[in-house]
Amino acid sequence: MDVSIAPEFPQSLEWLNLAEPLRMAQLRGKVCALAFVNAGSAWSQQRLNDLAHLRARHGERLNVVAVHVPRFDHERDARRVAKRLSRQKLDFPIAHDPDWALWQHYGIESWPTVVLIDGEGNIRERWVGDGQVRELDAAVTSLNDAIVPRSRNAAPIELRSMREPMLPLRFPVGIAVDANYLYVADSGHHRILECDHGGRVLRQFGSGGPGFIDGPMELSAFNRPQGICLQRDMLYVADTGNHSVRRIQLRSGDIDTICGAGRPGEPVEGVITDPRAVALDQPRAIALSAEAMHIATAGDNRIWTYNLGKRELRLLAGSGALGVSDGSGSRANFAEPVGLATVQQVLYACDAAGSAIRSVNARSGQVTTLLGQDTWNFGNADGARVEARLQQPQAIALDPDAPVLWIADSGNDVLRTLRLGGGELATFELPQRLHSPSGLAIADRVVWIADTDAHAVLRLDTRNGALRHVPIGE
Repeated sequence: MDVSIAPEFPQSLEWLNLAEPLRMAQLRGKVCALAFVNAGSAWSQQRLNDLAHLRARHGERLNVVAVHVPRFDHERDARRVAKRLSRQKLDFPIAHDPDWALWQHYGIESWPTVVLIDGEGNIRERWVGDGQVRELDAAVTSLNDAIVPRSRNAAPIELRSMREPMLPLRFPVGIAVDANYLYVADSGHHRILECDHGGRVLRQFGSGGPGFIDGPMELSAFNRPQGICLQRDMLYVADTGNHSVRRIQLRSGDIDTICGAGRPGEPVEGVITDPRAVALDQPRAIALSAEAMHIATAGDNRIWTYNLGKRELRLLAGSGALGVSDGSGSRANFAEPVGLATVQQVLYACDAAGSAIRSVNARSGQVTTLLGQDTWNFGNADGARVEARLQQPQAIALDPDAPVLWIADSGNDVLRTLRLGGGELATFELPQRLHSPSGLAIADRVVWIADTDAHAVLRLDTRNGALRHVPIGE
């Protein structure tokens, strides 16, 4: 097999969790998985999770190094990248490559790509995309078995903490509200909070630690829950880290699983007899219309519909390929759908990687792009739809009192409105800048905002523009 020496880390890299820059010599004597990732990519997030499991399995026999390479303009800011990556607990070196220098040195073409380097510093294999975990594990084992022990005096790799401050909320994402209660997906604490509108916590669903456990609210467990949707006395949860959809019965507080196996995969359409036998791929958002529960799965770029009465799952739209193109059903392409809103037979979807807003006919599956061009066309511009631009939006909410779609334009840290029926995109002027907002809910002319990177929830009164902090758990 032809091998080549792994290029040295360039000085332009910014190491997010190391006190001193890493050198290739410090990795010699062990197999190294060098992962080129993007912090906002669903596929990259899953690959980082896979590598964390491999690191735990192989222990000191495996080095893992992650290199973040930006797609969007806002991802060139190392502080924002560090916040995004700190949502996952990663115990290996992470570098930021703002100018794509190391990416070019290794000839990388797409996210995520894992380069396996042997104990002598030679490049041995490349793995592109997510999945193939067993094969990657076997390749690491094979390279480890071939290592000849030698005496080495490389400087130790010392990690710095990327922890966020201890606050009542940690990366809140999903928001749901009714006349009496506010529900928050406290993603970083792996729990759902029920609060009054003033922020007083009334109940906590989930133990607060990551897990996949059904049952009473204090014993059950979630893993990075994100989108939530309220329907009467049920709260439905996109339990992203568990690749599942969960249900909270608000009267009793009990939690059960609608579908999801705890691992990523492509579900089989049809009647579900065993909820834990159905594998979803990073569900991020849920929207309900009568018995139809629509699920946006960012990991496979699709939207699924689950009939709550018949317990039947079917594909509504999406081929699985990453892209922004219209069509019916599986002939359309999404680019990481992360937000949903519905009214009657129309479903609206927010594409994060496509910086786009789409509409889907819930009966025919016909997909139409309302705003956005493709995965490399983004920006910060109001106006007519053909000229307006978003940057990696993370959530949407439909105003029940007007034909207006509210958009959490996370990459630009602003709140936008899109008037439906041919209207323009506009920025809603706020008295302060947002911090990667990733959740929205609206009721009675009040918009509730999950200001995710600020670990906060905000309340916007659209009648007078007043914005205030909701002191949840304070």
